[in-house]
Amino acid sequence: MDILENLKTRRSIRKFTAEKVPEELLSRVVEAGLYAPTGMGRQASIILKITDPSTVRALGLVNGKIMTGKEDVDAFYGAPAVLCVLAPKDDPTAVWDGSSTIANMLNEAASLGLGSCWIHRGKEQFETKVGRDILKKAGIDPDTYVGIDSVILGIPDGSAPAAASRKDGRVFTID
Repeated sequence: MDILENLKTRRSIRKFTAEKVPEELLSRVVEAGLYAPTGMGRQASIILKITDPSTVRALGLVNGKIMTGKEDVDAFYGAPAVLCVLAPKDDPTAVWDGSSTIANMLNEAASLGLGSCWIHRGKEQFETKVGRDILKKAGIDPDTYVGIDSVILGIPDGSAPAAASRKDGRVFTID
């Protein structure tokens, strides 16, 4: 797909089928994240791929509680996979590099026909006991890494919403 067309048509998806995302598609999305531009080419961001249903749900509920204050809200909208982006706490460009990684993954997911959504509160979700335990289980030191944000992935259940019109007055020029 043409890159600009992909950018224009990619939308956040919040409803997924129960079908697992094929590993070859997940691998492509992760690879796109690994090729994101980073400050000084450090490539310090890491990606935690979670497809275990109970772990995805547990982290989604933690994130949902942070978002709403309620115990039973799945902020991952039932998605079968989540890609969490983290970076070393001492990395001066962590947020920007992690955001670049996330953008690449969202766009690759769309080009493959997958539904995806950028989920915020990455820092906060990994500061909880559940979040810290998930990092430890994956072999990631929660005292060394900070969560940036996450990308949920799945097979869309329904059509993508239409794009909102673009606001005027957002481009300035100096000639």
